[in-house]
Amino acid sequence: MTARGRLLLATRSAGKRRELEPLLRAHGWDVVDLDGAGLPERPEEEDALEVAETFEENALAKARYFHALSGLPTMADDSGLSCDALAGAPGVRSKRWSSRPERDGAALDAANNAMLLSALAGAALSAAVRREPPTRAARYVCGAAVVDGTRELGARGETTGWILEREVGTGGFGYDPLFYSDELGTTFGMVTREEKARVSHRARAVDALLRKVDEGS
Repeated sequence: MTARGRLLLATRSAGKRRELEPLLRAHGWDVVDLDGAGLPERPEEEDALEVAETFEENALAKARYFHALSGLPTMADDSGLSCDALAGAPGVRSKRWSSRPERDGAALDAANNAMLLSALAGAALSAAVRREPPTRAARYVCGAAVVDGTRELGARGETTGWILEREVGTGGFGYDPLFYSDELGTTFGMVTREEKARVSHRARAVDALLRKVDEGS
């Protein structure tokens, strides 16, 4: 492993930090989080960064913003859940899908998960009326970006599965207890961080992104 210098990890999510910091350190980076870089939260400005229609565009917007504030090489991601029966929703609005700005962390996750189950129940009913087979197929998608002042690089990662009718497991965060991974044969809520990293959308996006960084270094 070669030391590669400091890299700002531009996320306010504790769950993302737990997953991303070990991945970045494994590639030789000295990871600095936003608090460590002395960047206090600016909710109005930061919320305005996630307005694009793709994960890749949102990730790049966040990386540009925090690089401009810090001067450090910066990595950011945007990720979410895409459900076939919901025409790709919740998609880039996965975190804010339930429109509960007063909630955060586990409370926000619970509201989003409840809304997902309700939406899929409605989709199944609609499919039954049309005499079509219902589907709960889904995929997690991640767009990741690095901005270092001379380059802007991006990558995408995906992992497939389907949505259960109830939560299983208490690990991970977000929709993880509902997402049954095709590759792991269980939910993301039932596995360790290391097991999830073997197949996760976020790990795949970061691996692809850092390969691009290394190719240009």
